[in-house]
Amino acid sequence: MALTDVQIRKTTATGKTQRLFDGGGLYLEVSPSGSKWWRAKYRYAGKEKRLSLGVYPGVGLKKARDKLKDLKDQLEAGLDPGAERKLAKVAKTESHENTFEVLAREWFERQKATWAESHSSRLIRRLEADVFPWLGDRPIGEIKAPELLTVLRRVEQRGAVETAHRSLSTCGQIFRYAVATARAERDPCSDLKGALTPAKTSHFAATTEPDKVGEMLRAIYAYQGTLPVTCALKLAPHVFVRPGELRHARWSDIDLEAAEWRFTAEKTKTPHIVPLSRQAVAILNEVHPLTSNYSNFVFPTARNRKGDRPMSDNAILAALRSLGIEKDQMTGHGWRAVARTLLDEVLGFRAELIEQQLAHAVRDVHGRAYNRTQYLNERRDMMQAWSDYLDTLRA
Repeated sequence: MALTDVQIRKTTATGKTQRLFDGGGLYLEVSPSGSKWWRAKYRYAGKEKRLSLGVYPGVGLKKARDKLKDLKDQLEAGLDPGAERKLAKVAKTESHENTFEVLAREWFERQKATWAESHSSRLIRRLEADVFPWLGDRPIGEIKAPELLTVLRRVEQRGAVETAHRSLSTCGQIFRYAVATARAERDPCSDLKGALTPAKTSHFAATTEPDKVGEMLRAIYAYQGTLPVTCALKLAPHVFVRPGELRHARWSDIDLEAAEWRFTAEKTKTPHIVPLSRQAVAILNEVHPLTSNYSNFVFPTARNRKGDRPMSDNAILAALRSLGIEKDQMTGHGWRAVARTLLDEVLGFRAELIEQQLAHAVRDVHGRAYNRTQYLNERRDMMQAWSDYLDTLRA
């Protein structure tokens, strides 16, 4: 006889397990403690099996019968309901473990050793601020293009169009990593081609007119900020390295007597030598008594005296702005463009010398990369001529 709700409610514990059968393999099991479990008995591949369908009253009689029907539908389809439940549980666990943030951080940890610290810190901050709050806990295999576009449009709407494009590129790398490691089926970023507002491409700001360069140099030499920032501002045009390389300059890499600075180039990850002109050595000698006493960094941050961190990304830029030098005139990166242009067009140095000193990937006619000491004596002469020229402009 089929069960009724009244019969189920009235059934109480008796000190031993009771089974109330509803038909079709469905029954209610009442434990000695009084808990009531729905169970289904079925046969698959000639073996009798049992499956729990939930606890009464959370699962009522009607819902238990509906679950039994679903179980029989699976049997008719040739599936084992018990095995299917285990597979669903595993899939749910994997889905929870393979969220976008989990995969993104796993990808980041594998890649960051190949990046400059400044790049890796900016990238993870961008993900943490613009992507993780909305997609971080989503299973990566379930994220579709429209959902990702909504997140990127939020970045666009605050005016950060270039950041939105960079975030899209980063997300594409994360999705491709997920596909390669069998945690996702495809990369939805490919569906967003043309969906974002086009980013305006521009080179780093740099004034290459000699008269304007002279004006900036005079302003820089009149700067009255802290000594490390003052010396960093003065040294930047003489060595024209990348801003991150200047900020992370270490005393252990600089030989003032030999007038050389040797380090690993930030972008190419190759050894690089900067011959130091007399002017560059003089600037370093000015700051050496101060910062070498408490830091390995030539230009440590002014925020603490531990000396365990270099000055911030914006220290030089903020100093330039305080001098009235606008961002369309010069950025920290801009001295590289100034040197590249004037060394070639005004001073007449060969392109391979300039490119080598810029730590670009220079190759000979056979496609071989030049080694770090290539043309070192000629580059030493070039760097001295460059500093002398800057002094002329400043005067």
